[in-house]
Amino acid sequence: HQAPTFDAALAQRLGADQRGMRQYVLVILRTGPYTPTTSEERARLFEGHFSNMRRLSDEGKLLTAGPIGQNENQYRGIFVFDVASVEDARALVATDPTVANGVFVADFYPWYGSAAMRDLPAIHRRIEPPAEE
Repeated sequence: HQAPTFDAALAQRLGADQRGMRQYVLVILRTGPYTPTTSEERARLFEGHFSNMRRLSDEGKLLTAGPIGQNENQYRGIFVFDVASVEDARALVATDPTVANGVFVADFYPWYGSAAMRDLPAIHRRIEPPAEE
């Protein structure tokens, strides 16, 4: 097994620092104060939630997202945004109908992670089966 060689061009394209890392914004979604009153309302809010995530990913701003398993902290999911500031992430999360309607509340943190995260959406698109019509 041969050790990988440093790829300076890739590091530069991804905006990596001297450690191969860069700054992002981590968002933790928690259970909010509002519970949808009908299954139709819940379906509409969550369709908007998933649609919004697809849009933000397509725009290159949302790098990854996913639910968190059962826990005592009422954590429900995470987002990792490739944006310059927490304020930028707040503006993007405000476009999510589940947050805007209080189903979730969001906590924002600067997060330092691998610059390779920037290629995660493109890799995911290659392994995600096409949506069924």
